[in-house]
Amino acid sequence: MRFLSPGRKKAALLLSLVLSAGVFTVAAAQGSQSDPLVTLSYLTDVVTPSVLSKVDEQVAKERQTYLTALDGRITAYTAQMEQLLGGLSGSAGQNSAVFSVVELTAGQTLTGSVGCELMLRVGSAKCVSPASPGLVDATDGSVLENGKALTKNHLYMFTMEGRAISASDSIKLLVRGTYTVG
Repeated sequence: MRFLSPGRKKAALLLSLVLSAGVFTVAAAQGSQSDPLVTLSYLTDVVTPSVLSKVDEQVAKERQTYLTALDGRITAYTAQMEQLLGGLSGSAGQNSAVFSVVELTAGQTLTGSVGCELMLRVGSAKCVSPASPGLVDATDGSVLENGKALTKNHLYMFTMEGRAISASDSIKLLVRGTYTVG
């Protein structure tokens, strides 16, 4: 076995002393109980507020994204509902889920589509039908034939196409459903 020369021994000793001093210096710099590397006040005063601020920013950004998307969906849904409910205005020729008041003068006719309902409130009118049945009187379950007078406050239903009523004088009707005035 070969031994180290005295010069190499000194160099090895010097190298080990320098390395030991470096290790002790690094170990001492890591912190201790009296001088910790990270203090509680640093965590509570600096790190935590910084992290919370970044989280709040991200949450606000995501919230705004979701609110914008939700507003868009609400607007689209509202437009869709307005379009669907637009037909419920009750004006002539449109489909109405509620009764609307229609006034006719003598000689005018109201032609209803299948399912249209009406009630004579003021005046007198007669059924106009090319064939039987004319109008169905839903109040008493009878059929009103061509040329027969409508009874006030009776609910009539158009069950076939081509049926109409003709005003004998100025009349007021409650109408629900699709109809045309001529």
